[in-house]
Amino acid sequence: MRILHTMLRVGNLERSIQFYCDVLEMHVLRRKDYPEGRFTLAFVGYQPESHGAVIELTYNWDTSSYDIGNGYGHIAVEVDNAKKACDMARERGGKVTREAGPMKHGTTVIAFVEDPDGYKIEFIEKQPRYSD
Repeated sequence: MRILHTMLRVGNLERSIQFYCDVLEMHVLRRKDYPEGRFTLAFVGYQPESHGAVIELTYNWDTSSYDIGNGYGHIAVEVDNAKKACDMARERGGKVTREAGPMKHGTTVIAFVEDPDGYKIEFIEKQPRYSD
């Protein structure tokens, strides 16, 4: 078994695609309209779906916003340098909600940005990998 994707409901598909592609440098992997159901699915990611998990952006044509609720946490993205990733996101119109720094009670460097619908994206700075 493997994780295929995480689905997020979005209020404006073009705005969300712009964020994930221009700010986070993902690519639209596939997109399909379902006129009878009045929705569109767009899959975005860093690599083909056959090689890793992606994000499914679900746009219901008659819904412009959602209540995220208190159960959603975040999507984590590994970055080489969390401060530089924040700077890049900000330069491209992204909203940084937590600047890069060590996580509370730990040493891993993290940061958070928010997508146009309020979903949190965590940048986790890549740590050296050690062989066992």
